[in-house]
Amino acid sequence: MIETRNITMFFGELQVLKGIDVSIKKGEIVTLVGPSGAGKTTFLHIMGTLLNPSSGEVIINNHKVYGLKEKSISRFRNQHIGFVFQFHHLLPEFTAIENVCIPAFIRKASRHETEKKAKELLDFLGLGSRLEHKPGELSGGEQQRVAVARALINSPDIILADEPSGNLDSQNRKELHELFFSLRERYNQTIVIVTHDKELASMSDRTLTMHDGKIIG
Repeated sequence: MIETRNITMFFGELQVLKGIDVSIKKGEIVTLVGPSGAGKTTFLHIMGTLLNPSSGEVIINNHKVYGLKEKSISRFRNQHIGFVFQFHHLLPEFTAIENVCIPAFIRKASRHETEKKAKELLDFLGLGSRLEHKPGELSGGEQQRVAVARALINSPDIILADEPSGNLDSQNRKELHELFFSLRERYNQTIVIVTHDKELASMSDRTLTMHDGKIIG
């Protein structure tokens, strides 16, 4: 599902990634661990087409994504990749269901079908009674689940998550970790998670350890 070949990344003269080769199978849950500054988030953003590498290739489901033009990359990202970040980035003026619908509306999907699916996702995530609540009226755990629903609305092949439980208390963290495995079971998605959480890393199918811009284990 995901293959990276000799990915390097420079910011000015600073080399952040030093030739990363990774292959991730469809349906795998893979965690990326390592100290702060190891390059985990940069690598995740390159896998997700949010950041162009200095060199190397990213191949997603047999598509060389950095061979596409910018608009085509944006369209590919919208249709095939869902993102969950540490900070949920919900729009405060919109309700939970409106936040979930946004990526599908960008894709120009049917409003009726989008809202129907958004309700189904929020119900699956235990938020069926919170559809019309704005982010400020939701707990931290509820906000993160809305962000997960938003990542799922376009039925992406891949979910990329960057410290998704970093701002949650222990109970909400445990529930979010279990949720990723429920999603894989239900939708057979490929999930890559950057985390410092040892419990989550131990639950994953495979853990890749990064240090100083390289995969070391």
